[in-house]
Amino acid sequence: MTFAVRQKDIKAFNRDGAIPLRRVISATDLLRLGDAIEDDIRNPGPFYHGYDSAEGRFHGNMRLWEFNNFLRDLCLNSDLPGIAQTLFASEKVNLLYDQLFVKEASMSQRTRWHNDQPYWPIRGFQVLSLWIALDETTAENGRVEFIRGSHLWDRWFQPEVFGKTNAVSNYERNPDYEDIPDIEADRDNYDIISWDLAHGDVYAFHGMTVHGAGGNTSCSRRRRGYTVRYTGDDVVYDVRKGISRPLLCDELRQGGPLDCDRYPVATGR
Repeated sequence: MTFAVRQKDIKAFNRDGAIPLRRVISATDLLRLGDAIEDDIRNPGPFYHGYDSAEGRFHGNMRLWEFNNFLRDLCLNSDLPGIAQTLFASEKVNLLYDQLFVKEASMSQRTRWHNDQPYWPIRGFQVLSLWIALDETTAENGRVEFIRGSHLWDRWFQPEVFGKTNAVSNYERNPDYEDIPDIEADRDNYDIISWDLAHGDVYAFHGMTVHGAGGNTSCSRRRRGYTVRYTGDDVVYDVRKGISRPLLCDELRQGGPLDCDRYPVATGR
C-alpha cells in the first residue's frame, strides 16, 4: 500500500464509527475519477437515481464499477481494499458496490439521517464505506455528518426513499426495524461530528454509523462524492424485508459468503 493507515486511525474508527483520511487518492486518479463521473452524468448507467427539481440538481448512481474499467481497477486493485482490510483486521475484503453522489451548486435538499446497512442484503459487523471527495467539501456545500459511536447502538432504522430520486418508490416495512428519530430537529442531543475534506481526502465510516448531509448552499461549487463499500470476513448474504433490490444476487445463498462476480474479493496492492 502507498497509503498507510495509522494505529490512531484504527482506534478512532472503532470508537467513533467515522474518521477522515487525508490525501488518499492521487491527483492523477482524481482526474480520471472526475472524467468517469462526467461520463456517467452525460450517459447514466442503469442504476441512476437522481433528479432535477426546484430544489436543485442531484445525480446519483451505483454499481458503476461494472461498466467502467478505471473504476473497476480503483475498487479492486488500489489502496482502497487495503484500507478496508486494515480497519477491519480481516483476512479478506469483498467489494460490495460503489455509488456516486453529485450535489450541484444550489442543490438545497438535505440527505436525511440514516444508517446504510439496513438497505443492504448482508449481515455482519465488518462493513465499511470510503467516501472520496472530488471537490473541497465543507458545511457550505454539503459535507457528510456522523453521530459519534452510533455504529455500536445496534439499532436498525427503517429504510426510506431519499428525496425525489427515481431509484425506488418505497421500501418494504421490516418489523424488526425502527423509525429513525428526528435527529435534525434535536441536534443538540446527539454527538455530531464532521470534517472538511480537500480533493482526494476520504471519509471512512461503518455501515451502521448514522449519518446525513446538508444541502449544497454554495452558488458556485459542486459537491461530488464517490463512495466504495467493502465487507470483511464476518459478512454473509442476508435477504430480508426492506433491502435495496438492485443489490440482490441470485448466485448467492442465504447465510453464505459474498464471493461471486457481483461481490468479488478485492486484492488491493
